[in-house]
Amino acid sequence: MAHDFTDKNIGIGITGSYCTYKDMFRKMKDLSETNANLTMIFSDHASSTDSRFGRSEEFLKMAEKISGKPPITTIPGAEPIGPKGLLDLLIIAPCTGNTLSKLANGISDTPVLMAAKAHLRNNRPLVIFLSTNDALGMNLKNIGILLNTKNIYFVPFGQDNYLTKPNSMIAHLELIEDTIEYALLGKQIQPVIKSPHAL
Repeated sequence: MAHDFTDKNIGIGITGSYCTYKDMFRKMKDLSETNANLTMIFSDHASSTDSRFGRSEEFLKMAEKISGKPPITTIPGAEPIGPKGLLDLLIIAPCTGNTLSKLANGISDTPVLMAAKAHLRNNRPLVIFLSTNDALGMNLKNIGILLNTKNIYFVPFGQDNYLTKPNSMIAHLELIEDTIEYALLGKQIQPVIKSPHAL
């Protein structure tokens, strides 16, 4: 299904689930081809941590190339998203368990969380692309809180390795555009819990 998000201002909040970055940045490139105006926002760790999955400097450059402008990497840089109404929709992709738990408890101590807080004040959709090893553990209660929170929507997610990581869940990358389309209409795409990913 082709998607056209012409004239839509979409923010992408990037947090520290580094193992997803290769696929996630490919998906961001796909989103840029829907004619959306993209704004990238990096958490502190995402913008400064090098890992075996890549160097933060390279990811910042990739984000700028995809969106056509430098990413937001500071809390003061993210705060105007609210009062200026800069975004039609914000997706946190990937959203770690740490970011998820802070969001559920009203904490805004990173650029991505400040962007989420600022964006939600405008009663506009916030989409969560979950990627956490403790979705069915300590973070299950936070998922429940956010599922029941106005203007927050989830990309459908499932267990990614129930044999060796039984609490781990990740969202389905291929459903990001469909979820955005539904969220812009104020609807949660269904089913939210989708069949498990391949091991």
